[in-house]
Amino acid sequence: MDISQTAGAAPTSADASEEQRIIRMLARKLMPFLALIYVVAYIDRSVVGFAKLHMNAAVGIGDAAYGLGAGLFFIGYFLCEVPSNLALERFGARRWFARILFTWGVITMAMALVSGPVSFYVLRFLLGAAEAGLYPGILYFLTKWFPMRHRARIVGLLVLAQPVALIITGPLAGWLLSVPGLFGMSSWQMLFVVSGLPATLLCVPTLRILPESPAHARWLPAADRAWIERELAADQAAYALKSHGSPLKALKDVRVLMLALLFLPFPLSIYGLSLWLPTIIKQFGVSDAATGLLSAVPYLFAVLGLYLVPRHSDRTGERYWHIAILSALAALGMAASAWVQTPALQLACLCLFAFSAYAIQAVLWTLPGHFLTGTSAAVGIATINSLSNLGGYLGPYGMGILKNATGSLSAGLYFLAAALAFAVVMTFIVRAVLGARQHLS
Repeated sequence: MDISQTAGAAPTSADASEEQRIIRMLARKLMPFLALIYVVAYIDRSVVGFAKLHMNAAVGIGDAAYGLGAGLFFIGYFLCEVPSNLALERFGARRWFARILFTWGVITMAMALVSGPVSFYVLRFLLGAAEAGLYPGILYFLTKWFPMRHRARIVGLLVLAQPVALIITGPLAGWLLSVPGLFGMSSWQMLFVVSGLPATLLCVPTLRILPESPAHARWLPAADRAWIERELAADQAAYALKSHGSPLKALKDVRVLMLALLFLPFPLSIYGLSLWLPTIIKQFGVSDAATGLLSAVPYLFAVLGLYLVPRHSDRTGERYWHIAILSALAALGMAASAWVQTPALQLACLCLFAFSAYAIQAVLWTLPGHFLTGTSAAVGIATINSLSNLGGYLGPYGMGILKNATGSLSAGLYFLAAALAFAVVMTFIVRAVLGARQHLS
């Protein structure tokens, strides 16, 4: 039997109502603020897709150059992510998250100064470097609070920030692009300034609100703190978690590399679509404001998927079939969106993709906890995220190249669908590798 199934059930000695009370309290105290930070991050990295509608013509950026620049965010992200998570372990979550917020907010606002392809490339790269470590840092932070059997649902609450951010971004960006700019700035420049400002303003609340760990949470009773420590220790025993010694040894673990390959198709397809979605919808023949509103529709279905799927996975304790089936559905939705010609049907297919692809991520991020612990978890999670987020470079850039070559976005959408089909195959390979290594532990 899959170890995720045996570990998915609550311990028989635990009082179910007391456990639910503690988990609800932790979720209530931690998740709204963490989700807020991630909403702001996701808005700042994706708003460029809407700015493109006016920025490209204003400063002379073509489709291929836009795809390259949009993807360069993830090169900076890749290079800085592991060092960032090591710095988080050294300086603490509060101070490191505040530093990340400030630097990426300033760089997002500086995007208003883009004057051509080179400045676009540089600022997108720096934005990725500045934000590197936030998402894997939050994931690592959550491993200090929540037992394994609750993590799919909890990570689902965090990933929920992605579609929520895009639901907010669409109408806001559409409105800002449809009104005159202020202070001598054009509408696309105002879009960058308005989206970057909240990140800098969140620095002080981050330092004041966020506790470093259960031991530093004044609102957490001693008995509840002891329960968390006991349950995390039980997870460590159940999954035979061992320290890698030097945290950098996690970089050599074949399971880390295999998970990175499994995760790769999802940022590739999600960012490949999201950074081109305004362009796809604009081709429906609608206004900027309508483009913003229609761009939000697929992400409403993503919210639904993130509500339903992680809860079902936690309740059953099953991970791999959830990943495989939803990957197949996401591939089907993406391929069908390239094949159909009617705007309404194309949007419906993209909704199927969004429902499936976003929900998968919450289940995927339970897998590293099967074999990583301590500082090795910080490095391993950052490595998986940084390597897989290279897909965030390949997706938008591949879409731009294929659009230049074919004059249509359909070839790019088939490319994204093929990546998702690869994820179906990788799911079963990873299942075999993790199971074999688990028995050897």
